[in-house]
Amino acid sequence: MKFTLTTQDPLSKARAGEITTDHGSIQTPIFMPVGTAGTVKAVHQHELKNDIEAQIILGNTYHLYLRPGLNTLESAGGLHKFNGWDGPILTDSGGYQVYSLTEVRKIKEEGVTFRSHIDGSKHLFTPENVMDIQRVIGADIIMAFDECTPYPCDYNYAKRSIEMTHRWLKRCCDRFDSTAPKYGYSQTLFPIVQGSVYKDLRVRSAEVIASFEREGNAIGGLSVGEPAEEMYAMTEIVCNILPEQKPRYLMGVGTPVNILENIALGIDMFDCVMPTRNARNGMLFTKNGIINIKNEKWKNDFSAIEDDSDLFADKAYTKAYLRHLIHSGEMLGAQIATLHNLHFYLWLVKEARKKIIAGEFYDWKNTMVKRFGQRL
Repeated sequence: MKFTLTTQDPLSKARAGEITTDHGSIQTPIFMPVGTAGTVKAVHQHELKNDIEAQIILGNTYHLYLRPGLNTLESAGGLHKFNGWDGPILTDSGGYQVYSLTEVRKIKEEGVTFRSHIDGSKHLFTPENVMDIQRVIGADIIMAFDECTPYPCDYNYAKRSIEMTHRWLKRCCDRFDSTAPKYGYSQTLFPIVQGSVYKDLRVRSAEVIASFEREGNAIGGLSVGEPAEEMYAMTEIVCNILPEQKPRYLMGVGTPVNILENIALGIDMFDCVMPTRNARNGMLFTKNGIINIKNEKWKNDFSAIEDDSDLFADKAYTKAYLRHLIHSGEMLGAQIATLHNLHFYLWLVKEARKKIIAGEFYDWKNTMVKRFGQRL
């Protein structure tokens, strides 16, 4: 994997760059649609590529490991062949899912024992076998196995947690570096900075993660319930330490406002279930603010979903029709809303990139943040 930094915004730390993988190039800043179980819910691959213009998508190690399972994925030739997506894929390590199973998992130095949410069967994730699992899945970018601490989190717990995460990272790197990709294309490993909302722990973790000198770095454990100001403060601290010449990935973030503010702090890569999950519940993110399409006010609104959009679904369907579909539980409603939200998120990062390159990002960001946060 190669990262080229092309432009820095003069009034913020926002940057434009390009990540090159064997499955294609990614223009940064970028938003990555989440395809937890091998699918971005309610969206065809041709829509992802041609309508949404996604450049990279996510898969989830925990879910793919349980279903369809490694034998099926390996027999298919990896996730790209299995799901028909020929662009870059990033897999998270499954750590976040495992830690959210608080009632059915046990953390030890060796790794994490957990029970499947599907059938209750018992499994063990270790730094080593999580590297092996992600090799089999076949992602272009794979994530280190870490512990994602909850919020709020006791300082001493957070300190013990980052120390274990750093020991696990050494084991991840050793295993990754001693194994080869399975399907004839290169893979890269990103470590993850942790440390909850404690400045000294974030500094320490960022320094340790940077010292491993991998090809990219991630920031985890934010957007887990802490106030946005805390998220921005921790992101700024970490971005000041992580090397400039490598991509920075802020995991699980977030709203359009969160994305713009974190781009201004130096983040290059984002993912979040919000545009897809909220779409299925009738929440639309638009260039003028947030719409709850279930509200009565849209019942007889026969205007297009988004007037100045180049997305077919935005122009072909009205707000009133989409409201009817969502209220009726029709699958098409979820499809249209998901297409809209993902198209908006990809438009957002593409527009941010244009403004960075033009040297106009900072003032544009401040204007857009006020607009995107309002409810229509």
